[in-house]
Amino acid sequence: MKSTPPLSNAGRWMLNRRNFLLHGGTGLSGVALATLLSEQGLLAAKSPIRPDWSADQPLAPRQPHFQPKAQNLLVIFCSGACAHLESWDYKPELFRRHGQAMPGSSGLVTFQGEQGALARPHWEFKRRGQSGKWVSDLLPRLAEMADDFSFIHSMTAKSNTHGPAENQMSTGFTLDGFPSMGSWVSYALGSENRNLPAFVAIPDPRGIPQVGPNHWNSAFLPAVFQGVPFNADKPIPNLATPASISGAAEHDSRDFLRLLNERHLSRHPGDTDLGARIASYELAARMQLSAAEVGDLSRETHATRELYGVDSTDPVKAGFARNCILARRLIERGVRFVQLFNGAYAMGEGVGNWDGHKTLKTQYDVHREILDQPCAALIRDMKDRGLLDNTVIAWVTEFGRMPTFQKGASGRDHNPHGFTVWLTGAGVKRGHSHGATDEFGYRAIEDVCTIYDLHATLLHLLGVDHERLSFYHNGTERRLTDVHGEVIRGILA
Repeated sequence: MKSTPPLSNAGRWMLNRRNFLLHGGTGLSGVALATLLSEQGLLAAKSPIRPDWSADQPLAPRQPHFQPKAQNLLVIFCSGACAHLESWDYKPELFRRHGQAMPGSSGLVTFQGEQGALARPHWEFKRRGQSGKWVSDLLPRLAEMADDFSFIHSMTAKSNTHGPAENQMSTGFTLDGFPSMGSWVSYALGSENRNLPAFVAIPDPRGIPQVGPNHWNSAFLPAVFQGVPFNADKPIPNLATPASISGAAEHDSRDFLRLLNERHLSRHPGDTDLGARIASYELAARMQLSAAEVGDLSRETHATRELYGVDSTDPVKAGFARNCILARRLIERGVRFVQLFNGAYAMGEGVGNWDGHKTLKTQYDVHREILDQPCAALIRDMKDRGLLDNTVIAWVTEFGRMPTFQKGASGRDHNPHGFTVWLTGAGVKRGHSHGATDEFGYRAIEDVCTIYDLHATLLHLLGVDHERLSFYHNGTERRLTDVHGEVIRGILA
């Protein structure tokens, strides 16, 4: 027979009726005090803002919290963790101390195992533009645009594993089950275009990133704010009406269906899933024309197609180039949030993405050709068309890579302690660098930033207060930035 564990001192106090009432009364008074302070606005926490949206028009445009710098957001996500030390973050010490041990790294074990010596980048770095920014030859066309970018060299992530790190970059959390950034933006601001989704995700021609739909999932937000995935080669299916159905019959069917849906919704006004289905069906009907038009790249000029590399002999590069044109066309037509992916996981480690563990040079020689020309063309084209006056672009990846090569290999392991992302467009400084990693590019040491800070900054540029945008779920006021995040004001114009 088990003996009963002894009560703690606090437990013995609670067995006394007088003390139980005394301590219970103290707790109740604390709750009452917090309520009174909250009602009078004397608590430090800001009151939440839950957007006022209706089930019948869930994507109607909504006012931002304050005057925005940007109306639209384009996120270019290089999945697999593109190495900052091979691209944007110049570290002369890696050239000088190539082949030497990194100080303090004896026995250092990272994601895939033990580390070898410091390794210089495979590509040379050069000064670029009027800013004189050091950028490598890995992505030469993007490097030429360094004067347009605001680099954040001190980004950090919470995980060194692709799945959780991808989750954090797109949802703010390493765990599954949280809404994507695009869903939060759609929830907050709605859309300026009734005939296209508010949030479109454009997967790479090779497939989807490791966590797939998590990048555009709405999770516990109403389902209507989920992103719509399609790309230039795989447009939204089943948009065309079958030839056997006449226009009049289709029109009458839609009217009857709308009547039934409205009746059902009136009896279940709190059913957001039902409202999302109705809104989705109605959007699909409007998209029969608009989605086909936005994906019709034959309307683009020969010069534009040549600029992006649409006619490349490499089918993957040509497909990604078409996706870049599609991204621009969506932004032109008022789609609020576009997420463009470069890299996929269906093909194995480093084959179709930037995960350069074993033979980084060989793998990156493939990926650089796919990314560089189309991505640079997208930014130049948007700039020439005036789209960057009201659009902010963010180039991101899930984490960085090590300044050392993996032991016995010629590639770099995962490194969440310091890496680079950059922004350009509306409200962002140009030719600017913020923060820094140490002399080897291993750890962020100056103006250290988190992904929470990045999300707070992007929402700020759209006129949204990240500390107040919330959704009440399971007893908690949920935010994209959880309980963290500061706007990175050093990069704001």
